[in-house]
Amino acid sequence: MGLKRNVSLTTALRYKGEGPYLAFILHRIGGVALFIFFSLYILILAGVDSANSIFSNWIFQIIILIFGLFHAINGLRITIMDLSPKMFAHYQKAISIEWVLYALLCGFILFVVLQNRFGG
Repeated sequence: MGLKRNVSLTTALRYKGEGPYLAFILHRIGGVALFIFFSLYILILAGVDSANSIFSNWIFQIIILIFGLFHAINGLRITIMDLSPKMFAHYQKAISIEWVLYALLCGFILFVVLQNRFGG
């Protein structure tokens, strides 16, 4: 017998899950971003020129890098937590470390992409 939950859409949208919930949502968005990235890459390999123009756009690169990087770091945190269940008691610290690592790497990536875009 399945678990039944009576949660309306408005109740779900008001949920303030903070770090873990935001990580959950951004992980899903990152997965979609990586799907778009790989789909465009396959189209480029197939010789579609319009896909190449999208792929070389610096705004597209920033968006894909931001969400793809978060997906990778969050996936690494989830894997580490799954492999050592004793660490689950420290998941808030793990999420905090994830956000700091993400902010540092994301800042560096943004610096490099924008420096290449605007010359330097």
